[in-house]
Formats: sequence, C-alpha cells, structure tokens
Amino acid sequence: MSFYDATVPAFLQILGSLNGLLTKAEAHCEAKKIQPDVLFNARLFPDMLPLSKQVQLVCDFAAKGCARLTHSEVPSTPDAEKTFAELKARLAKTIEYVKAFKPEQFEGGDTKDVTFPVGPNNSMTLKGQQFLNGFAFPNFYFHAATTHGILRHNSVEIGKLDFLGV
Repeated sequence: MSFYDATVPAFLQILGSLNGLLTKAEAHCEAKKIQPDVLFNARLFPDMLPLSKQVQLVCDFAAKGCARLTHSEVPSTPDAEKTFAELKARLAKTIEYVKAFKPEQFEGGDTKDVTFPVGPNNSMTLKGQQFLNGFAFPNFYFHAATTHGILRHNSVEIGKLDFLGV
C-alpha cells in the first residue's frame, strides 16, 4: 500500500461522513424546533471545545496533515463559520483540497522530516509516518469522534455507521 493510499482515503472517508452528520444535525434542529446555535455551540464538557471548533479542527488536521506530508504550502483557514451551512462549505472545501493531492506527492513522505507546531511557541519534527500515525491521525479522529459524541449527546439520531460514512 502506498503512503498516499494510507492517508488520503482515510481523511476523505471521515470528512464525508461529517457532512452527513451535520446534515442530520440540521434536520434535528428543524424537527425539534431547536435554535441551530444551541447545537453549534454544544460541548461534551465545559472545558472542551464546541461542535463548531471540533469540525474546524477535523478539517485542519486533514488539510494541513496532507500539506505537511507532501511538503506543500500549509493552508491557513480562519475559523469564521457561524452556521451549519458554513461548516458544510468548509468540509466541502477541505474535501476538494485533499482530493487534489496526487499519489506521487506522497512518495517518500513516510521517511521525510515533518516539522509542525505544538502549542503557540513550540514545534516538533518527526518522520512522516510517525507524524501521520502519532499526531495527525489521532488528532483528526479525536475531533471527529468528539463531533459525533456531541451530536449523540444532544439526541441527534446517528450511530456508528453514520460516523463511518456508510
């Protein structure tokens, strides 16, 4: 399996599934007469980030992860989304960005150094495979699973298959 095949399809699967989760969340708000802001700003615990930020971070870890692994320019995306439609547009933009990468861009990326920020004033360097498996994927899946958890906690009718995008 190529490094591209181990990376891009995994990001695309979950990015696509989050679009479906947000569609169900919107429908839930309409059906239950809930203001979308309530769900948009929902958290699992007070010190955790809200739903909107969880989705933004999923997008960031996919897009920036691919950029770093291919030594491409890392995109900067402001966190300005205030509606489900805007979050879904961000997901769509991220999906298109990730889809634009070609397999040859990932060749040798598993052994190349990847330097990335960890906190506001620090950075870390790992080999590409270590970066993907030890940082990018765990963070990507954490924020995706937390998005799912927030929606489930707020009675949106979704399950594991929705998370998997099947």
